[in-house]
Amino acid sequence: MKSLLYSIVSEDTLKLMLDTFFACMQLPIQIIDSQGDYLDGSGQTSSFCHCFQRYLPASDTCEKMHASASKKAISLGEPYIFACHANLNHIVFPLITKKTFLGSILAGPFLMDSPDSILISDLVKKYNISTDQALELYDETENLPIISPARVNHISHLLFYMFANLIEGSKEELNHNHHKLLQQSLINESIQRYKAENINIESYPYDQEKELLHQVKLGNVSAANAVLNSLLGYVLFSKNSSLEIAKTRAIELCSLLSRTAIEGGAPTDNILRLNNEFLKNIQQISTIDSLCYHLQEIVETFSESLFNYIPSPNNELIHRAMIYISKHFNEVLTLEDVAKHVHLHPSYFSTMFKQSIGSSFKEYLNMVRIEESKRLLSNTDFPIIDIAIASGFEDQSYFSKVFKKYTGLTPKQFR
Repeated sequence: MKSLLYSIVSEDTLKLMLDTFFACMQLPIQIIDSQGDYLDGSGQTSSFCHCFQRYLPASDTCEKMHASASKKAISLGEPYIFACHANLNHIVFPLITKKTFLGSILAGPFLMDSPDSILISDLVKKYNISTDQALELYDETENLPIISPARVNHISHLLFYMFANLIEGSKEELNHNHHKLLQQSLINESIQRYKAENINIESYPYDQEKELLHQVKLGNVSAANAVLNSLLGYVLFSKNSSLEIAKTRAIELCSLLSRTAIEGGAPTDNILRLNNEFLKNIQQISTIDSLCYHLQEIVETFSESLFNYIPSPNNELIHRAMIYISKHFNEVLTLEDVAKHVHLHPSYFSTMFKQSIGSSFKEYLNMVRIEESKRLLSNTDFPIIDIAIASGFEDQSYFSKVFKKYTGLTPKQFR
């Protein structure tokens, strides 16, 4: 029966790619199916492998190990370098489509250092190999290619570049898995930090929640994600990884984020529609890691929604200007400074900014500064004059005047 893989990718195309790889790298390479069984290849299978396979138990085959390593590569979202039963190295790259595992590209075997007696002695102990058989295996190690770790890393990248775009949607799915795994790593770091610092788990970190909303308002996606992962670490640490409790917190956070996006100027109807969709998706999620990753997507969507409503073709320029303002609002910042940053004449930039945002440059800058001052007033005990200066205002009197204009309260009343 013909492999499902060949119904999606031409057998001739795959064979040509394997032959090209082997001709350039002189490293055996093959295609295996989802069970780890051989489909095609280029380059001779190692004589060491033929010799060693005689000692493997029937329940623990190379095919099973290759299939297992392929699934690990899927979860990593990238090529996976692993050592087989014989302590020989391989690189495996999975071929997937719409979450269906079709098979893999398998390069190897190879060593990353010259073979020595330790390699064989380990196998002798593990598989009860006689002295004569061990000597035979040792002789066969001469035929194994030796590749430096740095070059192995380059070869794994080459496999990704060659095969990632072979099947439509495969690269996106692997990238999704890779980013999901990275987020889990960052959340775990946060959990370990809370454990080491012996944080009071009864006190929810509302300051982090406020900081998350603040970064979303600024459109700073990377900073918002960093705060989110720290916040998720706290939730999972304090509630013993309860999915239902995490979902409840996620729903609350989603509502706060949507309100923040609307307050920041994003179209209300679009945001409410997005929010309803996100809330439905949260209810259907069945694992903690999927919930965490979905929350990251929600944060990114709401952050970007504050900029995506700007009419084209000025979107990119205004977006860059707003990011520049978010990074430098606490300095002496003029319209000329920002116009220079986006390579526009000040008067033209001023007109474009007002048409796109609905506020003048000065009004928008003051709004950003007031948002920062509100955050500092809520979360610190700093004197009001210090908060005024930290937010970009030159004196307390002008700061108080602008603050009352935008909030209806004096800084003291707000605190």
